[in-house]
Amino acid sequence: MRILFADLERQWRGGQSQALLTLRGLMRADHQVELVAAERSPLAQRAAQVGIPVHSSPWFGLRAWAAQSMARLSARAAQEQFALAHLNEPHALTAAWLAGLHTRMPLLLSRRIGFPLQKNLVSQARFRAVKRFVANSEDVAKSIAESGIPQERISIVNEGVCIPELPDANMRARARKGWGIGDAEFLFGCVSVFVPEKGQKHIIEALSLLRRKYPNARLILAGDGVCRTELESLTRRLGQQDAVLFPGFVNEIEEVYAALDAFVFPSEFEGLGTALQTAMAMALPSISTARGALAEVVENQRTALVVEPSAQEFAQAMLFLMDAPALRARLGAAGREEIIERFSADRMVANTIRVYEDVLSKRARA
Repeated sequence: MRILFADLERQWRGGQSQALLTLRGLMRADHQVELVAAERSPLAQRAAQVGIPVHSSPWFGLRAWAAQSMARLSARAAQEQFALAHLNEPHALTAAWLAGLHTRMPLLLSRRIGFPLQKNLVSQARFRAVKRFVANSEDVAKSIAESGIPQERISIVNEGVCIPELPDANMRARARKGWGIGDAEFLFGCVSVFVPEKGQKHIIEALSLLRRKYPNARLILAGDGVCRTELESLTRRLGQQDAVLFPGFVNEIEEVYAALDAFVFPSEFEGLGTALQTAMAMALPSISTARGALAEVVENQRTALVVEPSAQEFAQAMLFLMDAPALRARLGAAGREEIIERFSADRMVANTIRVYEDVLSKRARA
């Protein structure tokens, strides 16, 4: 099948990671895919590197340029026409709607946040053009249904991650040396964009409490965003600047995971949390909230420690992990098994293809 995929985000976040995994998986399954994306965006660059045809749109007037590109692509000869368009985020939906793409092919829209759908006239017109909403979790599917979308227009496809080989002792030692972490230090880590709802402040505050007993505890916060200055300032006020690393956006993110002793995920609002899924797939013992759809990923005391997003609760859980090596091993093994069974990228791609086939079969019958 020939699929037109669109994502107009200019930054690299979890949704763009999922887009690239989906595109690569579709290619491996012998489907033809092409991507409409923002010019020079990380997704456009990475997709091109793996051989995916990319149609780039300039940043100024991005949605209008993307709409023109989609209109042109949809006007191809019959043998080159797309079976459907998969829109990975709301800006791509706007461009597809402006292009009138819904009059030529089914539109599918990925949805990763549990906020209600907007009710203004333009938004409602765009949502009526969507043949199938692809929710990443039961929590998000529920929010879509509560916004008035019939159940038959909603499918759930859990996000997934690649299942990595576990790092050996040499890889771990090299990664820790690269970050300046000593053998006797215990390294917690979090990978996430720096925005208020991700809650990194809670683990910086938790670390300052934890280090009263364990001064060898350290923290790496990989990522960037609008809250970086605020988080760095908090670190200095608490006197933790020598204990907290801010490497910024890390391209070789496996070098972060390989160095860690445990993963912390203090999000106050979250989809399925692919950074957490990746940590669990790496068999890292994890501490997480259950906000948003995270409750569908972690089970307290079985696959992770689950706490509320507060400094006190994270500090207690971090102390608990440091004191219990057997618990760390058990949580790490169970977490990895959970991701393999339920949240692998291969499973995500297979479920996405099933949704495509269902949409097309129902269209053919209609």
